[in-house]
Amino acid sequence: MSTFLLEIGTEELPADFARLAVPQLQALVARDLDDQRLSHGRLEVTSTPRRLAVVVDGLPACQSERREERKGPPASQGFKDGVPTQAALGFARRCGVEPAALEVRPTAKGPFVFARLLEPGRPTREVLTECIPAWIQGLQGRRFMRWGEGDFRFSRPVRWLVALLDAEVLPVWLPGSDPEVRAGRLSRGHRLHPQPVPIAAADQYGASLAAAGLEVHRQLRAERISQGIQRAAEALEGRPDLPGDLLEELTDLVEQPLLLQGALDPAYLALPAEVLCTVMRAHQRYVPLYRRNAAVDPLAFEARDVLLPAFLCVGNGSPDSLDTVRRGNERVLRARLADARFFLEADRAVSSLERREQLARVTFAEGLGSLRDRVERLEWCSQELLQALALPPDVAEAALRAAHLCKHDLVSQMVGEFPELQGIMGAKYLLAEGEPRAVALAVLEHYLPRGAADALPHSAAGAVVALAERLELLFSIFAKGERPSGSSDPYGLRRAGNGLLQILWQQGWRLDLQGLLLAGSRRWASLFPEFRIEPAALAADLGDFLAQRIASLLEEEGLAADLVAAVAGAGLPRQRLLADPGAVRQRGLLLRELRQQGRLAPLQAVVTRATRLAEKGALDQHTLSPEAVVEPALFEKPSEAAMLAVLQRLEPLAKEAAQKAALPGLAALAAALQESAAALAAFFDGDSSVMVMAEDSRIRSNRLALLSVLRNQASVLADFSALQA
Repeated sequence: MSTFLLEIGTEELPADFARLAVPQLQALVARDLDDQRLSHGRLEVTSTPRRLAVVVDGLPACQSERREERKGPPASQGFKDGVPTQAALGFARRCGVEPAALEVRPTAKGPFVFARLLEPGRPTREVLTECIPAWIQGLQGRRFMRWGEGDFRFSRPVRWLVALLDAEVLPVWLPGSDPEVRAGRLSRGHRLHPQPVPIAAADQYGASLAAAGLEVHRQLRAERISQGIQRAAEALEGRPDLPGDLLEELTDLVEQPLLLQGALDPAYLALPAEVLCTVMRAHQRYVPLYRRNAAVDPLAFEARDVLLPAFLCVGNGSPDSLDTVRRGNERVLRARLADARFFLEADRAVSSLERREQLARVTFAEGLGSLRDRVERLEWCSQELLQALALPPDVAEAALRAAHLCKHDLVSQMVGEFPELQGIMGAKYLLAEGEPRAVALAVLEHYLPRGAADALPHSAAGAVVALAERLELLFSIFAKGERPSGSSDPYGLRRAGNGLLQILWQQGWRLDLQGLLLAGSRRWASLFPEFRIEPAALAADLGDFLAQRIASLLEEEGLAADLVAAVAGAGLPRQRLLADPGAVRQRGLLLRELRQQGRLAPLQAVVTRATRLAEKGALDQHTLSPEAVVEPALFEKPSEAAMLAVLQRLEPLAKEAAQKAALPGLAALAAALQESAAALAAFFDGDSSVMVMAEDSRIRSNRLALLSVLRNQASVLADFSALQA
């Protein structure tokens, strides 16, 4: 068994390319080895800023043989008097076998001519030599480039290749490269040490580069960086602000990690902690240090109590130049923070109300007016939400004031330089100007969630403004006639829809989205007559969109596809989904719990049987009471009376669950249905079971009415017909 090594040596790669290229290369190599019938052991793909590397062990000397049988013409056409006809001779040529090797075998359609093919395995070295250029050219990324006079394209110029099968160099070259790149056994170490690093054999790759001071294994390099930062922070009694994306970027920026500790001028701790951390993390790739047990106030204007006057960074240089690199990093950070202090002072000279008026000079989107126009529409949405949710007066007051001021910092100098601080700086400026803390917190939270795994607003006022912000975006962009399609969603409408639903679910608010969408559509039709909006059509489009978001979020929560279909399927009325989106989620979670406990299947069996027969009746799907539709005088069997008793017991539970849609009420209805399963089953199969489709039309209709009411009561929980057996 052999070990294979491929190293693609380049100029310094963008950090995001390495992150994307590693899984691509892994998939390409694994696919082709499988297609080429090359069994293998460990397949590792790794990277440093100057290389992508593939190591595969356990490779055989050659491909496995491929045996294949091909079916040819019928025997009557392939042979005549035992002699192959032209049909058989042509079949043999296509298969690459001698005519004498053809066989005649019986099949279900009579005897046919068959050929046995045996393709011997090719040497592994030949197969790999053919595959390597395709692997390199198959990688995709942003901003690929050409260099020299060649037409070969890659993220950065390819400068060397190492391609070894054990100790043998594979004869690989990259067509179109300039200068021409041919594979050898010479790798390269760190940029500061230009002497080549010979790789004697493929299985010595990691050790050879480690001897040259490089950690080529990406995961080990990440662990080394993370552990070094944690130790250094603990020594300073600090806590590192090292999110996963920053660690990943640092891993892909260095191949010889060197941890540096820098000093931060304590005077700059008068700036907000978020400003300092944004400058350090996002712009300099430094690691800020929080005080170990500091309580972080998101509205605090200074960082003195939460940040240490120090930072950590990861270099890629020589330990001999440690002090020089540290001083350089400190100097760059001082300049950055001086700019930030200037922005802060300039912003404090202008009031938030003045900045709100300046929003009139900034266009929101073509045809949708200015940012101030958007804020006014957002305020309308907030008022509608507060009216629908009936929240306390103090919450309503804070939410309306926050909605009025929520976008003022978009024209501040600080946010202009650091867009990721929008909302954060707006909230801090408002609190510093004397606005109530609840207002400032709502402004801070109205951007939440920013993404799939982000936090949600905690305050009620913040949640209201966050809902209003997302509703305004959906109304405005849909009113323009634009919709997300495929992977194209430039306005983040799917994210907005998801955030709207997640906020409602977290707050536990019951909101009639259907009515709100119609009211909003009428409002937008009056605001934008040039769009020629049909309010009912716009509301329907938005309803369909949000219904899709409900189903998508439930799937992301881990609900099985059939459970999602049962509570949020395309066949369910939109009114039911949008009248209370929180109830849809509660139903889905309850069904999952019942299935996990083994309680769903028996209930499903009875309800599904009743539903199938109820389709033959004429009762609508909204009737939950048997009183006006079932006639006890027409009963012929005790099981019919027992069925009526079950429906009467379920009626108040079904009505309460339909009105409140809270988990206790839904669970009570499910439990009552389950307890009644025996009586329901007896209606079909017991000693006093009945023939539902009786000849007497009145008796038949009466029995169908019983089953229809049961179907309707059970449908308060779910569409049982969508559940898998």
